[in-house]
Amino acid sequence: MVKQEMIFMVEEDPESGYTAKALGYSIFTEAETLDELKKNIKNALDCHFDNKTDIPAVVILHIVREETLAYA
Repeated sequence: MVKQEMIFMVEEDPESGYTAKALGYSIFTEAETLDELKKNIKNALDCHFDNKTDIPAVVILHIVREETLAYA
C-alpha cells in the first residue's frame, strides 16, 4: 500500500544551508537554500522509488529552527 504522505525533518546546517531527512525512510539530501532543497527532495524521491506511483502525493517539510533568547 502506498503511503499518502511523507514527512521530511528539515534543519538549518550550522555550516551553511539546510539538510532534510525523511522520517521512516533512508532518504537524505541537503542544499544551500530552501528552494534548492525542495528540488533536491524531489530528485531524491525519484531516485529512491523505482515506481513513480509509489511516491507519496504529499510531502511535508517539518522545518526545525533553533533560536536563542537572552534573558537579562
